[in-house]
Amino acid sequence: MKRFALGAAGVVLSLATYPTLPAAAHDYAVGPLKIGHPWARATPPAAKVGGGYLSVENTGSEPDRLVGGSTEAAARLEIHETSLTDGIMRMRERTDGVAIPPGAKVELKPSALHLMLVDLKAPLKQGDKVKATLVFERAGSVTVDLQVQGVGAPQPAASEHSGH
Repeated sequence: MKRFALGAAGVVLSLATYPTLPAAAHDYAVGPLKIGHPWARATPPAAKVGGGYLSVENTGSEPDRLVGGSTEAAARLEIHETSLTDGIMRMRERTDGVAIPPGAKVELKPSALHLMLVDLKAPLKQGDKVKATLVFERAGSVTVDLQVQGVGAPQPAASEHSGH
C-alpha cells in the first residue's frame, strides 16, 4: 500500500508539472517583446518555400518593428502578407517590416502576415524544430524554434498551448 501511495504521488506530481514544461520551451522574449507559439507547416518534398507563424506582444511603452530574420533551413527568411483583393489571393513581401505598437499583440498566421522561408535547403518535416532568428528594430534579435506541424495544419488552438 505504501509503495502504491508513493507511486501515485509521483504520477500526480509529474502530471501537475507537465503543462509548464512546454510553455518554457515554446515562448520567447527579447526586451519588452514576448514571442509566442512559433510554428511552421511541413512542406512537400519538392517545395522551395515554407511558412512560419507566431505572435509578438509588445509589453513596453515604445513601438517596435519586426524587420527581418534568418534561418539555416533556407537561403532567406522574409516577412510576407497575404491579402484578398477582388476575389484574388495575393502575397507580397513586407520590405518595411511589421509594426508592433506598445500594448499590442500582432499575429503572424496562415493567409495573413507570416514568415516566408525562401529556397528551403530540405523539406520541413512534421515533428522537427527549425531555428529562426528574428530581428526587431529596437529590441534586437532573438532565436526561436519553429515547431513543424502537419502539411495542412491550421493555427494551433489555444488549448494545445495550455499554460502559455
